[in-house]
Amino acid sequence: MNSLFNHALKQSQSLKKDLDSFSASPSTASLALQGQISATLATLQRTIDEYDAMARRELVPAKQDKAFARIRNFRTEAAEARTQFDKLKKEREEAQNNSNRAELLGRRPHHSATPDNPYASGLTRNGSIGAGSQISGSIPVAAIPREFISRTGDQLDEFIERGRAVLGDLVEQRNVLKSTQRKLYSAANTLGISNDTIKYIERRARQDKAVFWAGVVICVLSFYFILRWLR
Repeated sequence: MNSLFNHALKQSQSLKKDLDSFSASPSTASLALQGQISATLATLQRTIDEYDAMARRELVPAKQDKAFARIRNFRTEAAEARTQFDKLKKEREEAQNNSNRAELLGRRPHHSATPDNPYASGLTRNGSIGAGSQISGSIPVAAIPREFISRTGDQLDEFIERGRAVLGDLVEQRNVLKSTQRKLYSAANTLGISNDTIKYIERRARQDKAVFWAGVVICVLSFYFILRWLR
């Protein structure tokens, strides 16, 4: 149970550090930082739930009360962090909207006077729009691909960071499971389980590990081909 407490404490400290970085400049914070904060919040919540489940099985009343007090503190910190994160995301979204609005207004052409026939210069004899015409207030066509590519790149970066956060979470869970596995082997030896059974379990664990890393390689290759195809 102490290992879960230390794990939750480490995640809480990392979350506070990332939120401080986000709050320092919400308008320029990267999507990677937001994805990292989201992943840390989810991981912290799972750790708190595991810590709570283990505390409920504690037989010593004093240790159980201490664990429950720590859990309450962790839940309060997690709720406050989530509220702050949502507030910072709204501030960033508002800042980006204002920036995009100002950019669009800066691109919009202004005319000092309106001609008698504003469509005369843009129409040819057969009634079609000429090559030199420009619709007032429209966004330049060249700006649309750049904005689309930029938005697509940001989304891909966010997906990659989320994948990295999930991978880090899986590696972290793997370390916890390995520690639990060692304890189970020790308990199994104490109970007298045969070495053949333990070797079979280890063989299955190696197979599961091979499947896991194969999935990681496939995921990385998929991101590579997606990026190559879009660019």
